[in-house]
Amino acid sequence: MKFEMILNPVDGSEHSMNSTLSAIELAKQFKSKIVLLHCHSRFPVVLSEPYFQQAINEIMKASEELIKPFEKVLEESGVDYEVRILEGLPGSTIANLARIEKMDLIVMGSRGVSNFEGLFLGSVAHQVLHKSECPVFIVK
Repeated sequence: MKFEMILNPVDGSEHSMNSTLSAIELAKQFKSKIVLLHCHSRFPVVLSEPYFQQAINEIMKASEELIKPFEKVLEESGVDYEVRILEGLPGSTIANLARIEKMDLIVMGSRGVSNFEGLFLGSVAHQVLHKSECPVFIVK
């Protein structure tokens, strides 16, 4: 099996950073390209200008700040990568992007920022496992 395109969704958690490190190792072995993805919450639709644009700017700035450490690790690794910041529910957005862009593998953390104690698998990882058409590699 060949993994030319690896999708690496991140949410800023320790599990996400571990998944990025694993994605890098796989990318080096298979000469793959990584697509780093962050899904942010929906833009507010009830605000009018100028508050609507201000809300968008704040969400985008927070998303860009969140992915900076991941970009730094990817840059230092020397692997080929791209960044996507998308609006939407993470479980569906990850699976949809993987299908649309024909990803060969999704590498993601087992739990996100909420990290409920005793939960074996986070709800986003669980949704991606069930909705995705490609293999999903879950990292602790």
